[in-house]
Amino acid sequence: MPASLTLPTYLDGLTTAAARLREDTTETSRDAPVPTCEQWSALQLLVHTGVAHRWASGAVRGTVTRENTRAATEAFEDEGMSQEDPGNWLLAGVDDLSLALQEAPDDLDAFFFLNEAPAPREAWARRQCHETTIHAFDGLAARYGYIPQASDADIDPLIAADGIDEILCGFATRKRHDLRTSSAVTVAVRPDDVDAAWTLHLSDGPAACEPGLPEQHPDSTWSGTAAQLYLGLWNRGKEIEQVGADVIGFWRDHMRIQWN
Repeated sequence: MPASLTLPTYLDGLTTAAARLREDTTETSRDAPVPTCEQWSALQLLVHTGVAHRWASGAVRGTVTRENTRAATEAFEDEGMSQEDPGNWLLAGVDDLSLALQEAPDDLDAFFFLNEAPAPREAWARRQCHETTIHAFDGLAARYGYIPQASDADIDPLIAADGIDEILCGFATRKRHDLRTSSAVTVAVRPDDVDAAWTLHLSDGPAACEPGLPEQHPDSTWSGTAAQLYLGLWNRGKEIEQVGADVIGFWRDHMRIQWN
């Protein structure tokens, strides 16, 4: 699907989220646990996000490829973990990524990995905007010491709605995810603060999703603000309201996205 936001909007969202992540992780111990990512410390969260930015910059410029991904990732991780000021290192990576995306041609030829994605230039800007926005929420959780409410994160509803589209249409529909059910299930996803909706289809095959509400009555309806749905679909908090069959529990158990 085409990106719903403009390149400058994605870059602004990326920059805003990175600044929040730096601020929140600076205000806590490097060793502080991250309630939303229990395997990470605050430092590991910050470095992971900075690695993702540098990895994306390399993909846009053609210096990171499918063949050298592991080596590049390890080098970026070593660089980040050795920084005296990892917060500034994070922001430097954002500046370089923004420059790479602004300099890239509209018809950029670069690999990308999600289904239903826009052209590579917009796809990478979109992906890194959402990567950083979600991890900024993780940074807020590290500072608080518990999982915040969506309202605490002050996420732009339009960015949240775009992120809902990305995870439902781009991530959930990948064959690698174990979102398979013995019988067909239809889920309506309805934010109540933006004009958008999606229909998610689960079955014994790969998940499918399209914009708009289903023609027939869904088995389950998920609602809330765009930010509540966005964060809930990323397994950050449990503020999604559900009517009908309990499908959100299945989603939480089976929709796991890991860096590899």
